[in-house]
Amino acid sequence: MTLIPTQQTPALALDLVSGGTTTDLNLGTGADGRFSLVVFYRGLHCPICRKQLTELDKRLDELKDAGIGRVVAVSMETAERSAEVVEKWRLNNVPVAHGLSEASARAWGLNLSKAIKDGEPDLFSEPGIFVLDDDGSLFWSSTATMPFGRPALDDIMAGLRYAQEHDYPARGAA
Repeated sequence: MTLIPTQQTPALALDLVSGGTTTDLNLGTGADGRFSLVVFYRGLHCPICRKQLTELDKRLDELKDAGIGRVVAVSMETAERSAEVVEKWRLNNVPVAHGLSEASARAWGLNLSKAIKDGEPDLFSEPGIFVLDDDGSLFWSSTATMPFGRPALDDIMAGLRYAQEHDYPARGAA
């Protein structure tokens, strides 16, 4: 399934490692900035995910300056493995959600993979980045079939700054 810009994204009601749920984050409401950033990551086994989430965790203030008021990292991992992600990767700022179902992953248009080596979950989603506009609709997204080739955070922030400064609409809905 492919999500279409300007249309509402699927519901996302998952538990957070820190307590509470993703619904508490007010994603897609314009709270603290026009955009919300939802980053789907593969899991504890992925060193590229570690690098990406560690960068997000350190740069939340810059993201807010770019108009991204809410950020959440999401995986199909268990609560226990997600707690390990937060602890081992030293994520102190970015909320980490867990327990994404296969059906929900597919509804978001994520690609799924089966384990091919020890340490990987039996089934997990490949990376995806989704920017929600202040009305909860999809503004921009990027999904991958492999762990590599993710958009750089600097490019995402530059694009969203441009979109706000020039009243640039969501594209790709034709």
